[in-house]
Amino acid sequence: MNQCALNSSLVKEKAKEFGFHKVGIAAIEGIEKKDAQRLQAWTQLGYHAQMEWMKNPQRQDIRLVMPDVRSLVCVALNYYTPDQRPEGEEYAKISRYGWGRDYHKIMHKKLKQLATWLESLSEGIKARYYADTGPVQDKVWAERAGIGWIAKNGNVITREYGSWVFLGEVLTNIQLENDRQATQHCGTCTKCIQACPTGAITQPFVVDAKKCIAYHTIENRADTLPESLTPHLHGWVAGCDICQDVCPWNQRFAQVTDVTDFQPYNGNLAPKLVELAQISEEEWDKRFPASALRRIKPEMLRRNACANLDASRLKNDPESNNI
Repeated sequence: MNQCALNSSLVKEKAKEFGFHKVGIAAIEGIEKKDAQRLQAWTQLGYHAQMEWMKNPQRQDIRLVMPDVRSLVCVALNYYTPDQRPEGEEYAKISRYGWGRDYHKIMHKKLKQLATWLESLSEGIKARYYADTGPVQDKVWAERAGIGWIAKNGNVITREYGSWVFLGEVLTNIQLENDRQATQHCGTCTKCIQACPTGAITQPFVVDAKKCIAYHTIENRADTLPESLTPHLHGWVAGCDICQDVCPWNQRFAQVTDVTDFQPYNGNLAPKLVELAQISEEEWDKRFPASALRRIKPEMLRRNACANLDASRLKNDPESNNI
């Protein structure tokens, strides 16, 4: 590899020019095995549910993704908007991450710019980018790069934006000066654990996907949702923000994003459950253009909405279950 007189400050400055809100650098040297062991233990407990891709060996060793990688340029993009969901059981709830344009498209565009710039500096420089799209432990590397710390609910919390951030990284064969790993600042707080209606956070820093509303509404492809889950949906049809909404860091430090693409699409803040329960393929296609919610297929959206309606009916009229 050709050596390039490149310092970390220049890389960070360029990443900020491309629109990223936070940038940090993690070195490969001294990589600890505990992160791989933690992931192995998590999957062995079955907490990954049906997400078999979490068992990919590449997630346990970044060098299997890019053999000559020497540094990771980790980035975060704030997506918070001040909009609030309306009260009322008739409304469906969609996680903030899915309110606007598909974050993959936005992150990939910026990451590609950064990777292309790096490779243009000198022949022999390689750069490969990911944003929740490859076998990379985004949260682990973000913490190692000083972006933020992995919280008790499994999300990365930043001091500046709370956990309302998308994460990404550029792997490169350039040796860059690394940043100090982020330190833990959850303290004794357990609000996220207490607020989870299904007990999905089995212990601090451990989330069981099999109990998680976000997993079941987005990844679960079964015809029906687990009976143990449906009474606790509380309107959620696409993801779940409960553990983030109650987080003191989010309540105190959330900042409105300057990325206009993250502004909510019409209909994503206050969709009606009865409408989503019978949404057609055509309406789904029209309603969620260039949206991360396209991962939730029409039949899944109908399933999620119907499960909420059934749970609401049983709650308000317990005798209806016997009819």
